[in-house]
Amino acid sequence: MSLESETGAGGKDAPLDRLRADPRRAAILTDVDGTLAPIVEQPEQAVVPARASELLEALNRDFGLVGCISGRQALEARRLVGVDGIAYAGNHGLELLMPGDEQPQLDPALAGQERSAAEFIAALDAAALASLGLRLEDKGPIQSLHWRGAADEHRAKARAHEIAAEAGRTKLEPRWGRKVLELRPIGGGGKDAAVAALLAADGVSAAIYAGDDRTDLDAFRRLRELRDEGELKSAVCVGVVSAEAPPELAEEADLLVDGPSGWLAMLEALAE
Repeated sequence: MSLESETGAGGKDAPLDRLRADPRRAAILTDVDGTLAPIVEQPEQAVVPARASELLEALNRDFGLVGCISGRQALEARRLVGVDGIAYAGNHGLELLMPGDEQPQLDPALAGQERSAAEFIAALDAAALASLGLRLEDKGPIQSLHWRGAADEHRAKARAHEIAAEAGRTKLEPRWGRKVLELRPIGGGGKDAAVAALLAADGVSAAIYAGDDRTDLDAFRRLRELRDEGELKSAVCVGVVSAEAPPELAEEADLLVDGPSGWLAMLEALAE
């Protein structure tokens, strides 16, 4: 869905106007990698543009809630974004790091399962994974296997699918992203749960969320559920488009922007 087809006669700024009309009762929520920070070959190379951090800090002074919802651990997401005064949901909602907190709160559903994914990964042949170009990212309760930049990405992805099937039989939940497989304990978390947790604060009646990947579709759907249930008066889902974006993103987004630079421009508009 294009921005023009969503806004119609109201003009392209109409969805933003609903947020700016009463900013203290509005929330700005955003994914990090691929949305604020351009996708790079290895996660540790990611950089959030300084202007994006400046805008989030400025918006936090005017809006009721500003938060980042990331697949990274919450503390790592805060380090990358570089803004201390906003909320962070890390590990796809398994961690919540609220403004002023030194350490994130773990989802209670993790109790007894904190090491399940790590133990499963440890039992695999690390040398064989490395030979395929599958790189491990240890995120505590979530373990990620990346194959971006592998010599044969198709072969690496095929092995990732085999690992996902094995993990499912051990009661781990496989989740797919852009050239990454994430293994996590079943139950709890999810960007949908993160959205609900962050919006639980009294007074928020409008929200915008931007994301670029399949996991962000869960956040889109939860926002709409909150609107349909009367918890929100307005919900705007922004798809951040790239050549690797899943086709469902365009189908489910209210607005589409071209890459992180497009979302940055929308943040600029919200800050006006």
